[in-house]
Amino acid sequence: MSRFRYNRVLLKLSGEALKGDQEHGYQSEAISAIVKRIGAVHDQGVEIALVVGAGNLWRGLAGSSGGMDRVRADHMGMLATMMNAIALQEHFRMAGVATLIQSAFGVEGVMPRYDCETARKALAAGQLVIFAGGTGNPYFTTDTAAALRAIETECDAVLKATKVDGVYSDDPRKNPDAVKFDELSFDRALELDLKVMDAAAFSLCRDNGLPIVVFNFAEPGALEGVLCGDTSRGTIVS
Repeated sequence: MSRFRYNRVLLKLSGEALKGDQEHGYQSEAISAIVKRIGAVHDQGVEIALVVGAGNLWRGLAGSSGGMDRVRADHMGMLATMMNAIALQEHFRMAGVATLIQSAFGVEGVMPRYDCETARKALAAGQLVIFAGGTGNPYFTTDTAAALRAIETECDAVLKATKVDGVYSDDPRKNPDAVKFDELSFDRALELDLKVMDAAAFSLCRDNGLPIVVFNFAEPGALEGVLCGDTSRGTIVS
């Protein structure tokens, strides 16, 4: 019997995690550290899918606030997630981890279009799967893409990697009196308008009984602890 509470998960990473201490772009050391943490649990048999944001390269909302058409700005963000997926795949390859990339819209010669059945088979076979291109539609965040792909590929949970160790009543980096929640219901999270994930992602997970675990990815041992069900490592929204 597996010692893990969650045996197939979708891990949502921010694009900012790939830039390390740079202002934007990529930092090889930062990506290598991400790959090492994920690879350590993948080697223990956990089936892992990834969705990565694009914040290190582009933000659609920022583009639209500058006068760009929102649809075109979001298309740029989708393409940026594809670049991030390739960067991750290359570092996983160098670490000896077999990966498959699928995109919401295929790019011939670069990556195939998303196919649910192929993704499920790859996960079951021990491949790490990276989903790029968001949902393929503007106005939807990569959080929503993560929730959707997790449901479609029958994951046990969505793991949201952040810079803090869970969900708080306020930003703990700005408010020392902010209270950490060990557990939250989806309805309560929506009622409090907590900005950990967008409402569409929360609603998708709620309606399909898929828990979300918010945790500090950079904390040593946090990913493994969350997978084992250690509630002190983050906040479970269920």
